[in-house]
Amino acid sequence: MNIALWIVQGLLAAMFLMAGIMKLSQPKATLKEKIGDWIDDFSLSSIRVIGLLELLAAIGLIAPMLLNIAPILTPLAGAGLVLTMLVAAVIHARRSENKEVGMNVMLLGLAAFVFVGRMYLLPVM
Repeated sequence: MNIALWIVQGLLAAMFLMAGIMKLSQPKATLKEKIGDWIDDFSLSSIRVIGLLELLAAIGLIAPMLLNIAPILTPLAGAGLVLTMLVAAVIHARRSENKEVGMNVMLLGLAAFVFVGRMYLLPVM
């Protein structure tokens, strides 16, 4: 179970690291081309905040447990991603972007697996 959790943590961290860096570094027009029209519903500042949260979550999924410094942050990062993906799924559902909703639900499930696995099944404390 521990190996499965580490694999999922690594995959989620890689995905959210890339997504966060992209949202932090790209202009709005480029983001719209790469990730969709939903970008128009948000200010550039909001998109940057989303990117920063994704970047911090990616770090939080790996670093605390790897370094054994405040490892409780790992399941909390998972919980934060669950909430982020829940909000993202609602936004995409309202826009009838079913492909994106599916991806959000999949990522939500993986983040929930990390949260439950690290918080209750293999506690970090």
